[in-house]
Amino acid sequence: MNVKENIRIAVFSIRSNLMRSILTMLGIIIGVASVIAIITVGDGGRDYIIGMIRDMGNSAISLNVNINTASDDDWFTQRDIDGIKKLDGVEYASMYSIAMTTMTANDQSAFLIDIGCNTDMPMIMKTACIYGRFFTQDEYEEKRNVGVIDATSAMAIFGRTDVVGEYIYANVDGSTISIKIVGVINVMSGYNIDTDDLMQNMSSMGGTSITSCMVLTPVFVAGLINGSGDRFDTINITAKDENILDGIGNSAISYIQSLHGNFEKDCYSVTNMATYIDLLDTVINVFTIFIAAVSAISLVVGGIGVMNIMLVSITERTREIGIRKALGAKTDTIMFQFLTESIILCLIGGVIGLIIGVAGAALVSHIMDVPLSVKFSTVALAVGFSSAIGIIFGVYPARRAAKMPPIEALRRE
Repeated sequence: MNVKENIRIAVFSIRSNLMRSILTMLGIIIGVASVIAIITVGDGGRDYIIGMIRDMGNSAISLNVNINTASDDDWFTQRDIDGIKKLDGVEYASMYSIAMTTMTANDQSAFLIDIGCNTDMPMIMKTACIYGRFFTQDEYEEKRNVGVIDATSAMAIFGRTDVVGEYIYANVDGSTISIKIVGVINVMSGYNIDTDDLMQNMSSMGGTSITSCMVLTPVFVAGLINGSGDRFDTINITAKDENILDGIGNSAISYIQSLHGNFEKDCYSVTNMATYIDLLDTVINVFTIFIAAVSAISLVVGGIGVMNIMLVSITERTREIGIRKALGAKTDTIMFQFLTESIILCLIGGVIGLIIGVAGAALVSHIMDVPLSVKFSTVALAVGFSSAIGIIFGVYPARRAAKMPPIEALRRE
């Protein structure tokens, strides 16, 4: 008997017991759908997160002060920034200092999150103002109280995003300093993070959540707020070539140690964003595979269901098997016929599961706002899993049918 005839008989058998076949395929459908959905969402999430890191600058490194071992004289200063900018391969360099306090603006109170930096920060962040401009080098050097507000913060406080020219008033040691808004920037929008919820959670004080405001200002403003003065603990650097990041990091640390005369101290560290991409990729892949493997347990359950229904089918078709063997059908022919039926049953379930899985992944991706990533390998996995289940759990019933003695088969009613 040829393959085409086997497929025809298998399809006829499945259609003759349609409801039973659907119930049998249910385990395969659920198993394949869950595995495909998890892998697809996992791939999309991985691509999204790694892409987000790359957007933040895979050609960037961060120098940090170890506050446990460093003294006041070991912290970074403007002199360190000026020197680092002159190192070979350095493109941009900016301090990163976070200060928090309360503030008032537009007749309401808010919680201020001030990111102190210099004029290189927008290039390091790879973003631009949507309204107005970033503060200038002259404003930075003249220590003017100017800032660039996050668009979400502007909307929360002023009810609109174009707030160039408005003022916010930050509380500093019982007094108030006014900060003029010269620009509006989407600090977090490129990362699809709900900054309003994020900052509301950060600013929950005494059980009461208040409006938050994120502003980028010259570093001296942050120094006034957090009391650090002209010192800061973080420097962000971008390189002209990402392949020399490690060298630039080591050079920058050596340069700073020479300026501060603290070679014997272990008070500085370098964080290379690019080195974490492969590690993050591996971690996400392992996690995705683990979850998918747990979900694949339902495939085993579905395979057992296929084996069970095939054994029932053999019992029902005992006389058919006996007649075919009496007419000269070979053992291999009988075995291949029932094995074909098992494989087709699982393949149909696999295709349905693939469609449901991709649809479910698309829904989850839409809700989570991450890209949908359906790869050929994922489709091949669904087909391969289905075929494997059909073969593994169909071999025993097929062999049992093939080895049935013709006389015994013909005696059964």
